[in-house]
Amino acid sequence: MRVDLFDFELPQENIALRPARPRDSARLLGVGPEGPFRDLTVLDLPSLLSPGDVLVFNDTRVIPAQLEGQRPSFNGEGARIGATLHKRIDLRRWQAFVRNGKRLREGDEIRFGAGVSAFAESRFDDGSWTLFFPGEEPVEVLLERAGQMPLPPYIAGKRPTDERDREDYQTMFAAKDGAVAAPTAALHFTPRLMDAIAERGIRTETLTLHVGAGTFLPVKADDTKDHQMHAEWGTIDSATADRLNAARADGNRVIAVGTTSLRLLESAAGEDRVIRPFEGDTAIFITPGYSFRAIDGLMTNFHLPKSTLFMLVSALMGLDRMQAAYAHAIASGYRFYSYGDSSLLLP
Repeated sequence: MRVDLFDFELPQENIALRPARPRDSARLLGVGPEGPFRDLTVLDLPSLLSPGDVLVFNDTRVIPAQLEGQRPSFNGEGARIGATLHKRIDLRRWQAFVRNGKRLREGDEIRFGAGVSAFAESRFDDGSWTLFFPGEEPVEVLLERAGQMPLPPYIAGKRPTDERDREDYQTMFAAKDGAVAAPTAALHFTPRLMDAIAERGIRTETLTLHVGAGTFLPVKADDTKDHQMHAEWGTIDSATADRLNAARADGNRVIAVGTTSLRLLESAAGEDRVIRPFEGDTAIFITPGYSFRAIDGLMTNFHLPKSTLFMLVSALMGLDRMQAAYAHAIASGYRFYSYGDSSLLLP
């Protein structure tokens, strides 16, 4: 499909720079296959679902993966280098998107301050680099010293990252280090909302998908068939898969909280619609025409024009329906993107 079909105009004032407070007070747009859209709040979510339905959360934890450093020079000040870690390769190596990467050569050292440095080992075809962090301390410890939370460019370009973001850009489910972007639909959940969900008889499950920086990369191709997705690592254990399959066999719905949960569930499901245990990389790219196998609905924030995630929600609900939903959200003052409002899509 042509990528420009997924374009829309978004006023800058609709982009959220801070989350709603409290988190569960954010707005929620209810979108069904037809009929009027419903203007709600996240606290209404339990009433929109049925007892026995299952919400699936991503328990990845965002690490401070944004680094600013310098390549030393023998004859004065070296080049400034920015690095956003994208995907772990092994205990001491990460694939990273690098700003000013053309100034790097294999073997160059980058000093990030606070006693943290890395060596540029090799360059990928897409321009990213393998960075090797020497020493004995875990890389996560080094990042806590020298790194910043990797806010999306549409926020970081408008204000500096600060200490509030270390809490704001983390979900209440965050448990397993490895993401460089938050599973943002889950940012809206609070203990009181989880209590209301439990009282309603709605069940919850967790999986892990370490979201990579590739989620923010623009689609540069003119046609979706020419776009290459970046891989991300995820896992679903056998007990979780069994419970999800049993819930659907009993006639209950599986609702993914966030596109990250959805993409991993769909990666783990076969054509027989059975979810299987999964551990490894996924580069699934969902566009209109895709037949969903594992989920029956999706809670998700509002996405960038011409992005792979707007293509995903258009695959679930139909492109015309989502263009109309986004037009309604913009006209109604909904707040967009990572710190913005959310939607519940029930096809």
